[in-house]
Amino acid sequence: MRCKAVLMLSGACALLLPELCSCSNSAAGVGTPRQSTAARNDSVQLSTAELSSVSVRPVGEHDFTQQRDSVGYIDFDQDRVVQVSPPYQGRILQLFADAGSHVRRGQLLFTIDSPDLVQAESTLISAAGTLDLTTRALTRARGLYAVRGLAQKDYEQAVSDQQSALAAYEGARNAARIFGKSEAQIDRILATQRVDASMPVLSPISGVVTARNAAPGTLVQPGGTPAPYSIADLASKWLIADMPETDLPALRLGQPVSVQVLAYPGRLFHGRISYIAEAVDPNTHRVAVRSQIADPHDELRAQMFATFTVQVHAPAAALAVPDDAVVREGDGTMTVWVANGANSFTRRSVTLGAEQDGYEQIVGGLRPGERIATTGALFISNAAVVGAAN
Repeated sequence: MRCKAVLMLSGACALLLPELCSCSNSAAGVGTPRQSTAARNDSVQLSTAELSSVSVRPVGEHDFTQQRDSVGYIDFDQDRVVQVSPPYQGRILQLFADAGSHVRRGQLLFTIDSPDLVQAESTLISAAGTLDLTTRALTRARGLYAVRGLAQKDYEQAVSDQQSALAAYEGARNAARIFGKSEAQIDRILATQRVDASMPVLSPISGVVTARNAAPGTLVQPGGTPAPYSIADLASKWLIADMPETDLPALRLGQPVSVQVLAYPGRLFHGRISYIAEAVDPNTHRVAVRSQIADPHDELRAQMFATFTVQVHAPAAALAVPDDAVVREGDGTMTVWVANGANSFTRRSVTLGAEQDGYEQIVGGLRPGERIATTGALFISNAAVVGAAN
């Protein structure tokens, strides 16, 4: 990080960071120097013992990804969340799934006592009886008509009555299916001539019950809020974020997104931008961006705080140095130590760009191939302070 290598001067004492020095540094052979805050050496020569604390490497290139960073939160994939309500009004008789239960598509969730179902089953039984009656009447009429014992108009009327009864029966049977009755249950109702008022409500998708908002005896109706059950397919999640409107020109659908959450430090979850709002919030001047995040093991939870990075362009090579090679001076200047020979180093100010993967992009101040101090750069800066004091 850019702020970890800082040379701090207070009054007439140079305060050396504890991880690099103490009041007596056996490697450098120096004590605590006293100097003016303005004193500074821009060239340092190290002894052989001091060089053992310093690593030198040539300036090279590193691939920097052009990206935008922001924060947001995790949410359910609302395209895969279903609020399950009964198709008709009724009172809940029994519940078969608890919150957190994994359910399959077509699995029974709850049953209700529905007057509409009673009416539909009564209509089915009546239509089946009418169909049986008209079918037997048509059979008799067909026999009489064959021997000229029935007028043609009476035969045609029998055919019409049987067709109407058949259509009514099929309609009544389909109505029972809409209420959730299976073919076997419908056949049992017809065989026993008994009405079953228990209407099953099945899961329309496979997933996890994220909420159960009902108990036996609760009166429920279509579209009621809250729905008795909420079921979500948790194989993917949404990342919802508001990004500055200045980033909008760089955002595109399908751009890769890397997500981090506090619950899993060091872990990256990956996804892609699936939605960019058409309007900017007039109060915050931010635009809503939604990303689809794969979560096959259901590790993410809705409303988790998340930080994320959007890759807006492919990685590009740029001049770079390790971040421990850069020293932030007391006046805020960013510097590196350039090797002039075996043990001589010269301070040089640099202009920094992006910081990624432990590397600092060098915009100005260095050329490719120049050798610089990496590990131990702060030690050299402290040695320069001590030399100026002496």
